[in-house]
Amino acid sequence: MAVDTEVLAADEVADILNDLLENARDGEYGFRTCAEEVKSAEMKRLFSDRAASCAQAASELSQMILAQGGKPAEGGTATGAMHRGWVHVKGMVGANSDLSMLEECERGEDAALARYRKALKYNLPADVRDVVERQAAGAQRNHDQVKMLRDQARASS
Repeated sequence: MAVDTEVLAADEVADILNDLLENARDGEYGFRTCAEEVKSAEMKRLFSDRAASCAQAASELSQMILAQGGKPAEGGTATGAMHRGWVHVKGMVGANSDLSMLEECERGEDAALARYRKALKYNLPADVRDVVERQAAGAQRNHDQVKMLRDQARASS
């Protein structure tokens, strides 16, 4: 992947971090929504743990945005809100199986990974890049775990 070599201004860095902040909040809210919809105690715990890790990522990003002189964004994205609404609708119509919730979480993690990859194309300051790379690796682990559980759920259904 080619990295943009142009040096970014602090406000541009803050904008990139705000995009990731909204993404982290989408993840937190999305995992929490899935935790509310599933019946399995194991899945509730998994989704709750993932929501907590996304909240921690959001907090870290907020601090970095402030350090860049920016203002942290409020809430998540409209797309994330629509996705959570869809998860609730599935729950109301009885389509809230563990498999269904895992599929929705995987979709959310695909979107998260795309945003991290986009952010890493920029010439971010070293301290910012370190955090973004670490969080991207966490999102990849989330994705891989959700995908593995989804595959297991598909095989058993």
